[in-house]
Amino acid sequence: MAKGLPKATHQGELKIGDTVIPCAVLEDETRVLRERSVARALGKKGAGAHWQRKRADEKGAHLPEYVSAKKLEPFIELEIRDKLLNPITYMTKSGTEAQGLPAHLLSDICNIWLKAREKGALSKAQEKTALKAELLMRGFAHVGITALVDEATGYQDLRMKGVLNEILNQFLLNEAKKYEVTFPLVLYKEWFRLNNWPWSVENAQKRPSIIGKWTNKYIYERMAPNLLGELEKRNSKTDKGYRKHKHFQFLTDEVGEPRLREFFGGLLALARATTNWKKYVRLVERAYPAFGDQYTIDLGDDD
Repeated sequence: MAKGLPKATHQGELKIGDTVIPCAVLEDETRVLRERSVARALGKKGAGAHWQRKRADEKGAHLPEYVSAKKLEPFIELEIRDKLLNPITYMTKSGTEAQGLPAHLLSDICNIWLKAREKGALSKAQEKTALKAELLMRGFAHVGITALVDEATGYQDLRMKGVLNEILNQFLLNEAKKYEVTFPLVLYKEWFRLNNWPWSVENAQKRPSIIGKWTNKYIYERMAPNLLGELEKRNSKTDKGYRKHKHFQFLTDEVGEPRLREFFGGLLALARATTNWKKYVRLVERAYPAFGDQYTIDLGDDD
């Protein structure tokens, strides 16, 4: 087993129509397609001189058979040619060597055939390969080859986690900042009105615990993916069951706090535009759906 080769961290099979291409995500996040399967996807058996030279470990500038036809040479850009001549050798999760192509190269390979067909440079037999290339292009045109590989290998879950972490880092601080009154009482005053509760500053300061739950549900859960969960980690409860800080003390000045004030304005406007809590909740859920929620169709305005 060769040492120093990049290793596959995720593997799967990419299915485009009736075509199946083994694929992988490597340690450096490079998405690769198994080279010989790309050949088969284009109607090549993978038993030509190119593969014989590979088995014999012959060195040299030999393009793979699926782009080696002389009629294709004018349509292969130098950068693409270099990548085709230098496939990636990597270790599969089972510990065997494999050769792959960067996944994004598949669209370039297909384009070589489509350009040649457009210029009338292909024989009738070669036009069959161009048709396969066209079908492959259609298969990933709308989603993108990288997204398809991520889905096939299961890497998308890890990738999304990384994206969410980047988002949360924009919203949140590691340490609580100095306390400043951030929540305007006027929003809570409207919430009291919508529930027909008597309002006073003292009542607001000693507000029911449900207000805190609503604050989490209708503000923090809707500001950014998993924001509330991360806030509860950074602002965890003490052994006595209370939090030392307010959640908003962990919001960044650049992104988190402006987004919070944006929610205040929107929620306050919706509250002033309705007459009871049930209608208000429907408006909030429509205007600011929680992440992962689906929009619902409102079939009536009954109380």
